[in-house]
Amino acid sequence: MKLNYKIILHFLGLLLLFNGGFMLLASLVSYLYDDGVTLQIFFAGLFTIIVGIVTMLFTARHKKEMNKREGYVVVTFGWIIMSLSGTLPYVLTESVPSFTNAFFETMSGYTTTGASILNDIEIIPKGVLFWRSTTHWLGGMGIIVLAIAILPLLGIGGMQLFAAEAPGPSGDKLHPRITDTAKRLWLIYLGYTVAETVLLQLAGMSFFDAINHSMATLSTGGFSTKNASVAYWNNQPIIQYIIIFFMFLAGANFVLGYFAFKGKVQKIIKDEEFKLYFKFVVVFTIIAALIIYFKADVSISSIDHAMVWGKAESAFRHSLFQVLTIITTTGFVSADYTLWTPFLTVFFFGLMFLGGSAGSTSGGVKVVRHLILIKNGFLEFKRTLHPNAIVPVRYNNKAINRFIVFNVLAFFILYMLSFIIGALVFSMFDIDFESAVGLSASSLGNIGPALGKFGPVNNYAALPPLAQWWSSFLMLIGRLELFTVLILFTPFFWRNR
Repeated sequence: MKLNYKIILHFLGLLLLFNGGFMLLASLVSYLYDDGVTLQIFFAGLFTIIVGIVTMLFTARHKKEMNKREGYVVVTFGWIIMSLSGTLPYVLTESVPSFTNAFFETMSGYTTTGASILNDIEIIPKGVLFWRSTTHWLGGMGIIVLAIAILPLLGIGGMQLFAAEAPGPSGDKLHPRITDTAKRLWLIYLGYTVAETVLLQLAGMSFFDAINHSMATLSTGGFSTKNASVAYWNNQPIIQYIIIFFMFLAGANFVLGYFAFKGKVQKIIKDEEFKLYFKFVVVFTIIAALIIYFKADVSISSIDHAMVWGKAESAFRHSLFQVLTIITTTGFVSADYTLWTPFLTVFFFGLMFLGGSAGSTSGGVKVVRHLILIKNGFLEFKRTLHPNAIVPVRYNNKAINRFIVFNVLAFFILYMLSFIIGALVFSMFDIDFESAVGLSASSLGNIGPALGKFGPVNNYAALPPLAQWWSSFLMLIGRLELFTVLILFTPFFWRNR
């Protein structure tokens, strides 16, 4: 069966309309702050919208059916076309040195990685900074899911796209109709963003900083408006605690958030993934806090002795912040954890392979996959002793189909292979071992800060151009759960059948 290229192009045109519309919003922000680049951002948005309209008009007559293959193509190329068009505000305003840098910054935004090549963020025009934050706010829940909410207007069913885009192996839905699911997810996402913006402003942030950091938090993206990231507010603990709270929410399954609003608290309490996610955060925070308190050189770890609650509170806050920012793959920085002791450097590197919950905006392997892997691993002991027994893996008191277990095992193997190959390729650019493995883990997990030369207090400006393209590719496959992108490289995918 041949691919329906018309419906693919039609949908890509629709995505360009979305992208252009948000660029116009960024141009309005630029106008309100009078930063001198309003026209450039406006023309970027106008051009993107025109291309989108023309594409949709030329593909207006198409079959109204989309199969799974076309869903994978749309999701993958949708992310690429969004990133390509998203470079226009950077290029036209000359905010970044080259197109490669602009594409890297944009891909980092849409994939919610948060890695940046900008050396001085605070001199960038506010309209451009707002656009930069918008890219990962859109990428957080997925521009694809947003578009699904209006697909019925075009007479197109969206289940195939949701299956390819929805993060993690969880198939929970809030409503039988997939479009209503998308709308509810976006309402929760928008509600969280507004709530955090208000709280951050009340805590002392400017409105501009508050809205940008809220978009960064809920998308688990990590772009900041300050060179020092959230460490800029180290003397205002309340701001960091607000961000911590919303990072935790962003790393949890958004479906559970919906259940919470409906008063179905038992569903949250009984959810195995959420319980393990919560335990991970608590246990890892205690370990990090104790080591920071007793062993870290606090004079260089940015822990402030003068805080009212003292050294203990500061150690707890920084450890909780860094554990959450890495587990949820947000990538904010409150301190340079690579200076806290070699153990904590390796410790936080290990957390890069954890990831948040399925159905969240975070990247990484996801907690539910680790849970299934652990359960299956323990059951192998039982199967060894009782080879004829049928012992299924159970999740939330339900037996999991063995094909899901196989999928999880395949994903984990593919993820680790991608990490190893990623590090090998980075090493080909004369990047040292520590930096190469850090870059690979960070790019693939959509985390942002890496290790070595690209650690928490550094940026990616020193990354060679070809290495930036490779990093962008790793960000893309990591954000779209590997299979969605890598399946396009298999010969059988393109065979007409």
